[in-house]
Amino acid sequence: MAKEREKSAAGGEKKLFMGVVWNCAAELKLLLTALLILCSVATLLQFLPSRFTISTSDLRFCISRITTTTTTISTTTAADAAALAALNSSSSSAAHTASHLVVPPPPLPSSPPAVEKDKVLENGVIKRVFNPYGSAAYNFITMGTYRGGLNTFAINGLASKPLHLYSKPTYQCEWVPEPSSNSNSSAAPPPPITTVGYKMLPDWGYGRVYTVVIVNCTFAEPINTDNSGGKLYLLASTSGGGDTKFNTTDRIQVLEEPKGSVDFGVFTSKPKYDYLYCGSSLYGNLSPQRVREWIAYHVRLFGERSHFVIHDAGGVYDEVFEVLKPWMDLGYVTLQDIRDQERFDGYYHNQFMVVNDCLHRYKFMAKWMFFFDVDEFIYVPPKSTIKTTLDSLSEYNQFTIEQMPMNSKLCLTADYGRYYRKWGMEKLVYKDVKKGIRRDRKYAIQPRNVYATGVHMSQNLVGKTNHKTEGKIKYYHYHGSIAQRREPCKTLLNVTETYFDKTPYELDTTMRDIAWAVKKFELKMIGTRLQNTRQ
Repeated sequence: MAKEREKSAAGGEKKLFMGVVWNCAAELKLLLTALLILCSVATLLQFLPSRFTISTSDLRFCISRITTTTTTISTTTAADAAALAALNSSSSSAAHTASHLVVPPPPLPSSPPAVEKDKVLENGVIKRVFNPYGSAAYNFITMGTYRGGLNTFAINGLASKPLHLYSKPTYQCEWVPEPSSNSNSSAAPPPPITTVGYKMLPDWGYGRVYTVVIVNCTFAEPINTDNSGGKLYLLASTSGGGDTKFNTTDRIQVLEEPKGSVDFGVFTSKPKYDYLYCGSSLYGNLSPQRVREWIAYHVRLFGERSHFVIHDAGGVYDEVFEVLKPWMDLGYVTLQDIRDQERFDGYYHNQFMVVNDCLHRYKFMAKWMFFFDVDEFIYVPPKSTIKTTLDSLSEYNQFTIEQMPMNSKLCLTADYGRYYRKWGMEKLVYKDVKKGIRRDRKYAIQPRNVYATGVHMSQNLVGKTNHKTEGKIKYYHYHGSIAQRREPCKTLLNVTETYFDKTPYELDTTMRDIAWAVKKFELKMIGTRLQNTRQ
């Protein structure tokens, strides 16, 4: 009986299993079919070429299209069928109409140069060939073009240094007058006027991939004197440089003068400013407090008829900008963003190009133009003013300025506990007095007589230069202090003479004694806006 019951139970389980399989036969068939299709696709993909790929984004797109279509079909009612048919009909008509419109074909890509191959000559020699591709450096990069008078222009920019170092590229200038606006005039347009461009390389060979080039275009006759307008073109030729097989010439529009836009009176009128500062490229993590001191000091020194052109190469971040903004609002400062010049590998953030652009851009707006850095302070003796000093040097078109190098770590013991509240020019009081070494000088020029300039002096000018200005004017140089965001005082001393790092120093409180007057001047001019400026 027990065996019969076991057989009966086993037979019941078998019938139950068969019943479940039979009831789910449709689902199992669908599952097995899907697995078969999936395996077939996976097998097929093994034989497809490697360039044929299906990304996950493609699969998502297909699935989304299927899902959207299914949802649309399932939710469309019979009442919407007529409207849907009408929409499809109108879409077909629109597509049919559009198919008859003539669509211009896309421009064909420029064909690559023919590739030459090595070959064996009749005498058995294998002639090797060289196929050039791409371009290592631009032929010319313009920053600005400015008038220098009725018949002369200056084009300021960069060019490939190897091209100028090992070859002889040439430049030609072409003035194209604006055609007459009189529609009834049947006269031929005026012919272009050309001249040879004279190039100057003012960066003393310091260039890297690019070197600074100033092209002077002086025509034999006045240009655009009737103010009818025109365009100036620079024809920059490699003259076989880089590839002696070719003489590549680029025709570059460097200047456009719209009708009536030129003020010819600026060339003979009194300049707007007596003194204009042309700053080099500012970069790095500059100290807002040091910049604050520098601008307040020099606005006070140069006076109301002065202006400062600051070039931001990445150093004028928000805190530094807040220091300059009050003086910008008063009209003393112009800030130019030149960060894009970093794309081109020139010397020291392309500062030679930057100062030359400033020279030619403001050439007729200032009587004197100064070139020095934001960690340097111009000084004239107490019984003199900047006006009397420069008046005594007016017979010179350039003079250089002696440097007073200051230590940026040594401070007075008397300032202990309160030096963090003092300005840098107030607490850094030890001067380097080592003798027998040549120190860099900075300079000033009368810009109307200068064709190109440098960082420490100009070598392209008309007239005399004076290098013997000791006793008349000098500058205090706090090297490294402008890029120091922390408290500069590292060593406190109570002596008038000392040796530090094998260098002799003497106590010099000249700038310290002026600091209180500069603080008072800043408070008068812009109030307390900058009282909480940080190092």
